[in-house]
Amino acid sequence: MLSLRIILAACIVAACIQMSCNGTTAVYVTFGSVVKLMNIAHGTRLHSISELKYIGGSSQQMVTGTYDGDDMMSNWVVKSEGVSTRGQPVQCGDTVRLMHLASAKNLHSHTVRSPLSGNLEVTAFGENGVGDGGDSWQVMCKRLLWRRDSPVLLRHRDTGSYLMVSGERYDDYYVAVADQLEVAATHLGHQSYWQVAEGFYVHPSKFRNRHSEL
Repeated sequence: MLSLRIILAACIVAACIQMSCNGTTAVYVTFGSVVKLMNIAHGTRLHSISELKYIGGSSQQMVTGTYDGDDMMSNWVVKSEGVSTRGQPVQCGDTVRLMHLASAKNLHSHTVRSPLSGNLEVTAFGENGVGDGGDSWQVMCKRLLWRRDSPVLLRHRDTGSYLMVSGERYDDYYVAVADQLEVAATHLGHQSYWQVAEGFYVHPSKFRNRHSEL
């Protein structure tokens, strides 16, 4: 099942490139879309490796920042926490869940401390897109809708902390991610801003029914 998800992710992104699905008229992030999020301060994409877990802490699946823009493990599905129309633009202020496409686990945080900076740990959690309240993130931006070309903040609903990249490298912590940076959650700062780097976007005309998940 995991291999099938990875192959599907590769096919989606390849199709997106071939069809130029980013377009020029559709400028918003929509529910059901698959995106890669880049931390603006460090130029790293939000990343997770299936079944690679933290040593200590929660022992849940790791989330890191990678400089590799082509890595399929950086694809996340934008899901609504409630009922929404697939293809509907995400409004600034909406609460979303970001599901890691390859592992079907949700971006998650809690009060466990991160291994390098001592901020709050960020993990990938749950099974088949089902997790708990720690998977909920509020999209914060300056306009009415989440634009693909504009910075956003992701505020963790349970803790009030912001998704960020600490800048700490995993060199001496875990050899499998030695070239990657720690992703954590903490108070608002310059390392908390994200922007969509690449994506496959669902448009409203493709779906007419209302659903709660991809």
